Amino acid sequence: MSQLLRCKPIEQLIAESESGRHKLTKTLGLWSLVAMGIGAVIGSGIFTLTGTAAAGVTMKYQSVLHAPVLDLLRYGPDAVSTIGRPGAGPGVVLSFLLVAFACGFAALCYAELSSMIPVAGSTYTYAYATLGEIFAWILGWDLILEYAVSNMSVAVGFSGYFNDILDNLFGYRLPPEWSGPAFRGGDVTGAYFNLPALIIMVVLTWLLVRGVKESAQATNIMVVIKTLAILAFVFGAASAIDPGNWKPFMPNGMSGVISGAAIVFFAYIGFDSVSTAAEECENPKRDLPWGIILTLAICALLYGSVALVLTGIVPYTTLNNDEPVARALKDVGYDKLRIFVSVGALVGMWSSLLVFQYGQARIWFAMSRDRLLPGIFSRVHPEYRTPDVSTWIAGFVVGIPAGLWDIATFAELANIGTLAAFASVSAGVIVLRKRQPDMPRGFRVPLVPMVPYLSILFCLILMLGLPLQTWLTFFIWLIIGLAIYFGYSKSRSVLAAGE
Repeated sequence: MSQLLRCKPIEQLIAESESGRHKLTKTLGLWSLVAMGIGAVIGSGIFTLTGTAAAGVTMKYQSVLHAPVLDLLRYGPDAVSTIGRPGAGPGVVLSFLLVAFACGFAALCYAELSSMIPVAGSTYTYAYATLGEIFAWILGWDLILEYAVSNMSVAVGFSGYFNDILDNLFGYRLPPEWSGPAFRGGDVTGAYFNLPALIIMVVLTWLLVRGVKESAQATNIMVVIKTLAILAFVFGAASAIDPGNWKPFMPNGMSGVISGAAIVFFAYIGFDSVSTAAEECENPKRDLPWGIILTLAICALLYGSVALVLTGIVPYTTLNNDEPVARALKDVGYDKLRIFVSVGALVGMWSSLLVFQYGQARIWFAMSRDRLLPGIFSRVHPEYRTPDVSTWIAGFVVGIPAGLWDIATFAELANIGTLAAFASVSAGVIVLRKRQPDMPRGFRVPLVPMVPYLSILFCLILMLGLPLQTWLTFFIWLIIGLAIYFGYSKSRSVLAAGE
């Protein structure tokens, strides 16, 4: 047990990151971090999930496995098949603000730990310093799942929007055999491979290998474009608002708002990816906390604005489709604005893919540097000073499954992985306040331990809102990870070698 709970001293973590052949180049400032955070958070969710959360999901659960755990506990397995998810209506604005409030507690905890431990690896590294090696491995393995399946989902969505733009501009669509998933759930679709999903991953991987500075510059440009697209929608479509569409504002009461919050949570995944850039940040103690907090605040403001305008220009009951923003603009006759918003959605997916692939490669890099994964994953390119092998492998790990399966297969897994990471970071703040209360902190979470406890509580509640099937798949993934840890990593880690 003492071996499993051995922690890596923070001083050692920092020293290893600043010397040796595994050192990364420090090139990122505050606004590069904010752009990276916005690039990760605002992807396809703002253009798709807003409509689903507002209109609700009327279809019934196919089986007990598809029902949220919370509904199973409330209604029992016999009654759960007759329950749907009520829509938030125009109150989806409150759903976005509610999730932002819940994520805010976790964001404060990330801000404190990132200012103390400015090392690549995010939650994995924080757990290694606070909770012990076994928890670090579990969370590192969990983060690999989170970043990978999030990007698989976005890559599949990219293919759909790419086809839509081709259709709008040129009246042409890629053959469905080469632009759709081969499998949807357990069914064979007849398609061969989703080729655009793989191609975009190869292109972005090449850009990431070329260098962090170049990737950050590309992210900055993409963030500006998609932010302009969002603002164009908010101010351009505002003249079409009919206040009557906001009545009733909460058609299903708070239950609808909470149900909507569970749906839009996926849209907030990504603000934690700012912490993966800690080792390449010029002034991590100052810029990392502000980068995380500003990212969440700006994204919440943009999400709320889009939700308010969208539910104001058309009845919320018409928004349950794959392209609610584009469809609403078409309904009110704003076709030129529709094309610009669709381009913004596509660029938003590019930036989200880029940032998550960046974060995933850094997790593999950090775990390999600690010798919990093979050493090849922590190789740094001699010219570009980036973890090139990890980046390329991560690109194909995402690109190939994205070419075979549909979005629904991935989204729920990303949620549960993210929530587990949020809860562990919050626990890490409490542990370090007790173990090393005098250690310098660039940012301090107020009202400890109440704020971290609230963060953990919100995470557990949202996790219970996920389907039973997602929990089972998550546990299978963890079992595979533990088998690798005890069979390979435990005896080869840096701490084991030191002992």
